[in-house]
Amino acid sequence: MKKMTVAVIFGGQSSEHVVSCMSAANIVAQIDTEKYRLLLIGITEEGRWLKVDSLEAIQNGSWKEGQEEAVILPDATKKSAFIKGNDSWQEIPVDVAFPVLHGLYGEDGTIQGLLELARIPYVGCSVLASAVSMDKLYTKIIVDDLGIRQAAYEPVFREQLSDIAQVADRVESRFSYPVFIKPSNAGSSKGVTKAENRELLISGLKEAARHDRKILVEETIVGREVECAVFGGGAEPVVASGVGEILAAADFYDFDAKYYNAESKTVTDPELPGNASETIRKNAVAIFNAVDGYGLARVDFFVKQDGEVVFNEINTMPGFTAISMYPMLWEARGIDKKTLVNRLIEHGLARGKQ
Repeated sequence: MKKMTVAVIFGGQSSEHVVSCMSAANIVAQIDTEKYRLLLIGITEEGRWLKVDSLEAIQNGSWKEGQEEAVILPDATKKSAFIKGNDSWQEIPVDVAFPVLHGLYGEDGTIQGLLELARIPYVGCSVLASAVSMDKLYTKIIVDDLGIRQAAYEPVFREQLSDIAQVADRVESRFSYPVFIKPSNAGSSKGVTKAENRELLISGLKEAARHDRKILVEETIVGREVECAVFGGGAEPVVASGVGEILAAADFYDFDAKYYNAESKTVTDPELPGNASETIRKNAVAIFNAVDGYGLARVDFFVKQDGEVVFNEINTMPGFTAISMYPMLWEARGIDKKTLVNRLIEHGLARGKQ
């Protein structure tokens, strides 16, 4: 039987480039090469698309020195990638794409739009679901309509920072310190800060504005940080995993605490008060369906001391690094990484038949 070609696309121009490479290495190692032919495409931080020769090249970073260009053609009659080497082009038909891209220019609907134009089936959420889930402001608007509890927020736009004192006055009239400041479009907690006073609020707003035009200032929720994985969509019912808890080494679970602090830990199936675990699982599925999710997502919550569950955010291409919660949560349910990755590919292929 002829092998189908899976194009794994990773790297990207976002601040999560390094995390994407780490995730891609773990995913590629799990793909069933008896069934699939691999086409690895890396996108440098400058936006250059390159054919990558091996898993080892992803792991050691040498792929960035490659010379063979690789592009996904938007021509729907081709459904192909073109590889350029030695002044000649090679056309490689692509059966399914696995865009392992986190953050802007990957998790926000942009790569999904290209694949839709090309009529290439792909793993993960659609253009709409990716875009609204990446944008924290619009996610909050959707979740408000569901009636699910979430942190109160004040939207701020970069252009409003020309009168930053007025913005600070507006925030202070609504919230007591401390508050969290977040770029609306960013992941892995890039650009997120906690402000205990006006000076830190102003510096936090400026930092968030470096990452996005839209900014959220949120009330502080005191609670345990938990996450839930979801899988499914389309013809396949959406199912939720169990719950995982983050034990952050830092004051909050920022980028460095996630990936570079060995004291940060994650625990699957923690004991939570009341019926918090079931509420989390139910809300995770409801939010995934509300954004029209497909394939996979990780939905993050807080659990307060009294058992109240508060929605935090949804990630439509969660990390697959060695310490990432999404695969860990499914492993705790008896689904190992290899099975999970290949089920995701099969589910992506099914998109083209619906």
